[in-house]
Amino acid sequence: MTSSQPTALIADDEPLLRSALTRLLTAAWPELNIVAEARNGREALELFQTFKPTVCFLDIHMPGMTGIEVARQIGRQAHFVFVTAYSEYAVEAFAQGALDYLVKPVVPERLAETVSRLRERLGAKQETPDIETLLDKLEARLQKKAAPEPLRWIKASIGQSVRMISVEDIDFLRSDEKYTLVGWRDHEGKAAEALIRTPLKELLAQLDDNLFVQIHRSVVVNLDRISHVIRGDNETATVFLKGRSDNLPVSRSYLHHFKQM
Repeated sequence: MTSSQPTALIADDEPLLRSALTRLLTAAWPELNIVAEARNGREALELFQTFKPTVCFLDIHMPGMTGIEVARQIGRQAHFVFVTAYSEYAVEAFAQGALDYLVKPVVPERLAETVSRLRERLGAKQETPDIETLLDKLEARLQKKAAPEPLRWIKASIGQSVRMISVEDIDFLRSDEKYTLVGWRDHEGKAAEALIRTPLKELLAQLDDNLFVQIHRSVVVNLDRISHVIRGDNETATVFLKGRSDNLPVSRSYLHHFKQM
């Protein structure tokens, strides 16, 4: 990986940030020869195969392939510096120390620290140890930190009014053509229903998966509102809800949620 003159690849889908990093690197590390700039992950991998640079500066979030996916393909053939816009979890995610990071917008002082570590590794001819394990841990931490907070309220038009329905009051959600039917309880605990335009799939991605589970391609249920489940033929079942006459179908693909019941 090392030679008399270190070389680098910069990959970022934002042209202005690529140019800024190139300018800062030229000032911080005059001996570094920037041999290629890539606009996305796939182009970065192609340019790496052509130029075999010593160091790769990879934006984590790029179209096509992420910086982490590019690093997996390259493996131990280069040293990596990951560039991220998410400063609130960058320090924790890169706590390993064997992988380095820069937070956008890159500042000269932080870049100088990175350059110093890279020079030390190249001078000692060090390789990144166990790159696959490091990338696995990095990806897991980034995904955990990037996960959105569960949805707390759903806005529904009921007659002439707009009702803010607490997610905790929802019994079930059922796809209804272009709409989603929300089965919920009002402030007196009475069963109510409302149609909203948000697709079921989009709602499911925002709900707390410890509380809501999909039991059919068109049905999601609040586990706390289930009274009992009766198994049917052909590995199906029916969910009965507390205080409601609605019975919800469980298809074969989702029966595993109730195997222990």
